[in-house]
Amino acid sequence: MEWEDYRRSDNVEDRRSEDYADNSGGIGGTGIGTGHLGLGAIVVLGLIGWALGIDPRLLIGGAEMLNGGSGQMQRPQQAQTSAHSRTTGTPSDQIGQFVAAILAQTEDVWTDILPAQKGVKYSPPRLVLFNGATDSGCGGARAAMGPFYCPNDKKVYLDTSFFRDMKTKYGGGGDFAYAYVIAHEIGHHIQDQLGILSKVQAAEQRAGSKAQSNAISVRTELQADCLAGVWAFNANAKYHVLQAGDVEKAIATAQAIGDDRLEKAAQGYAVPDSFTHGTAEQRTQWLNTGLKSGQIDACNTFGQ
Repeated sequence: MEWEDYRRSDNVEDRRSEDYADNSGGIGGTGIGTGHLGLGAIVVLGLIGWALGIDPRLLIGGAEMLNGGSGQMQRPQQAQTSAHSRTTGTPSDQIGQFVAAILAQTEDVWTDILPAQKGVKYSPPRLVLFNGATDSGCGGARAAMGPFYCPNDKKVYLDTSFFRDMKTKYGGGGDFAYAYVIAHEIGHHIQDQLGILSKVQAAEQRAGSKAQSNAISVRTELQADCLAGVWAFNANAKYHVLQAGDVEKAIATAQAIGDDRLEKAAQGYAVPDSFTHGTAEQRTQWLNTGLKSGQIDACNTFGQ
C-alpha cells in the first residue's frame, strides 16, 4: 500500500508518554453500552487464544460481558499527567506517521463522499495513540482489547503495539490490512454520524433474546466492514494507493476473524446464534461489496 508520499493528519492525540491508573475494569468496543468489541479486539483475542491454547470464545465472551454487562461503563481513574504528555499533531515516529497518513486519507475521502452520497458534512474523529492503557469516554482503553471507536467522545483508540504484535509474533499484517482495521473503526464513526449507532442501541435494548441482539450486532459490524471497503475504493480512485496483494491481505484478515472460524477452531463446530461479528464468508462479502461499489448505500446490511 502506498502511503509515504501522502499528507499526514494532525488530528492525532498522542498519549504514548503518559502514565495511567485503571481502576475501572471497563473495556472498550464501540462504546454504546451493549458489550460490542471492535474489529481489532477480535483479532487480538483470537490470536491470544490460539497462541496460548485457550478457547478464543471464552476470551471474547468474557470481554463482552465486562464491556456490556451493566449497560454502562465506568469512568476510569486517570493518573496525573502533564499538559505536554497529551499532545495533538502528527507524530514523528514511523508507526505514528503511518497512522497519521491513513487517518488523513480517511479524512480526505469521507469529506468528499459523505456529503456527496448522503448529504451529511463529515466531522473527522480524533485518533488517540496510547501505550498499554488510557481513559476514554467509554471507559478504560487497554492494549489487549485492540483498536475501538467510542461514540461518546467521537474518538478512535489505538495502541500501535497491536500492529507490531501481528507482524512480529503472529506473522500477519501488512500495511493495507492495518489500514483496513483503522478504516473499520472509522466506519463506526460514519455509522455514528448517520445516526445508525443510536438506533442499534435502541434495537438491541428491545431485542427479545440474546440471539436477536447478536444478530443486530452482526449487521452493525458487517456494515463497518463494508464502509471500510467504500473508503478503500474511493481512496484508490483518488490516490492510487493499492498495490498487488493488498486486497487479498485485507480479505484474509476479514476471513480469519469470522465468528464461524473462531468457534470451529475452538470447539470444532459453530453456533450461529452466538455470532456477534459475522462469518468469514459474510465479512469477506461485505468488505468486497464496499471495495467494488464505493457506495455507502450498498452497505445496507440491515436491509438484508
